[in-house]
Amino acid sequence: MAGTVAKKCLSPLALLTRRLSAPEFITQCCYHKKVVDHYENPRNVGTLDKNSKNVGTGLVGAPACGDVMKLQIEVDDHGKIVDARFKTFGCGSAIASSSLATEWVKGKSVDEALLIKNTDIAKELCLPPVKLHCSMLAEDAIKAALADYRLKQKDDQQEAARASI
Repeated sequence: MAGTVAKKCLSPLALLTRRLSAPEFITQCCYHKKVVDHYENPRNVGTLDKNSKNVGTGLVGAPACGDVMKLQIEVDDHGKIVDARFKTFGCGSAIASSSLATEWVKGKSVDEALLIKNTDIAKELCLPPVKLHCSMLAEDAIKAALADYRLKQKDDQQEAARASI
């Protein structure tokens, strides 16, 4: 079985020139190069100030696999997302989905970011059906971060209204 997979995934020259460790073999055979790229070189890892009124934070998880994803957005005064950060505990597909999501939301308006769908993320990363839940988490994290941002804006407007009375 492993030999069949190796022939399918790797060129014969690669098998002759060097041996692959188990993690390298799995990476070469089971993940698309876009997933590997985002996993090995994740974009926008980190955190933003969750107490800032211009920052929305989304924290989502998948109990079935144990993946947890935190995605944060920073929105300017014109409603444009100017920064995004993530921290993810999970598999390579979950990390790649988070990384891609932060790239895609930057530069979009809050309403445009809501249009990002898990199917678009899955298609871009070439996720197999067994990993689709990772792209669903990314979509949910975007929506949760946007909802948190909007809630903060609503609270801020209500405080301003009370102060003017």
